[in-house]
Amino acid sequence: MREFVNTSPTSIPRTTAPVPPTRVAAGARVRAAVALLALPVLGVLAGCGNTGGLVSAGSTPTVSGPVHLWPDRAGAAVPPPDPGGAPPEYVQGLPPVRDQDVHGVDPVALVRAEVRTHAGADVGADGMPAETAAAIDACGREGAKAGSCPVLAPYYRDLTGNGKDELIVGIELPEKMMSVRVYTADPDGRLNRIMATTETVIAVDLAGRDVMLRVPSGNNGYELITAWSWDEKQRTMLPTREQIVRVSGQPRSPAGGRPKPGGADAVPGGAGPTSGTGGAPGSASATGAASGTAAGSAAGAGAP
Repeated sequence: MREFVNTSPTSIPRTTAPVPPTRVAAGARVRAAVALLALPVLGVLAGCGNTGGLVSAGSTPTVSGPVHLWPDRAGAAVPPPDPGGAPPEYVQGLPPVRDQDVHGVDPVALVRAEVRTHAGADVGADGMPAETAAAIDACGREGAKAGSCPVLAPYYRDLTGNGKDELIVGIELPEKMMSVRVYTADPDGRLNRIMATTETVIAVDLAGRDVMLRVPSGNNGYELITAWSWDEKQRTMLPTREQIVRVSGQPRSPAGGRPKPGGADAVPGGAGPTSGTGGAPGSASATGAASGTAAGSAAGAGAP
């Protein structure tokens, strides 16, 4: 009896080997990593459709330069500066200054010497009311009232750039007026006055090598700031810059701290006079008719 063996493939039972769990977990991790890597790409692709970029801020105002009016008009001429410079104004009646060191100069004795030289002058840089001249003469003398000396404590700073300090003197005058003077010592020991002006002063500041005077401008709510600077060719200090600025109703404080009088910006050892009657030393208040040749041009008033 023959036996038939069915060799058809369908008759062979199929068995499937189980997949190890570690391989399943590894595959899941790979698929997760691929998905994460695809997210930034999708974000970039999605951003391509965004409208981000430059957005117009509107039309730009047309730029226009200054227009010269009445070009055919013959304007005024500016006189040329004196090629020889301003003549020196040496102070008479003082001993020579040693080594150009103005710290050894007594400001009260200096002002007294100038009052004697220009006795009776009531206008200009040397103008001095009789009562002020008398108060200067009484400074430091027996019986003089404390705080009555019009000569304020001096300041020192190199304003000419020669490496030597100049002497800055303030003199209080009536009606909130003030005389501001600057002196330098020549190599031969003579004391030369290189600045003298009398103004109704709000405050006096030192900015670098400039003496800044703040005065009422004549227009309510505005003040005039004038910078006096050393002119090497003219050998004197001139008002080189002016600006009219608007001020608030509150008293305006100067930018930065004020230097201390009597050597804050120089070698110690300067002689300090009796302080004058105006406020704290260094906060110069006072004076009226300006003297000197104005070399600066006034800037426009500040915006309201």
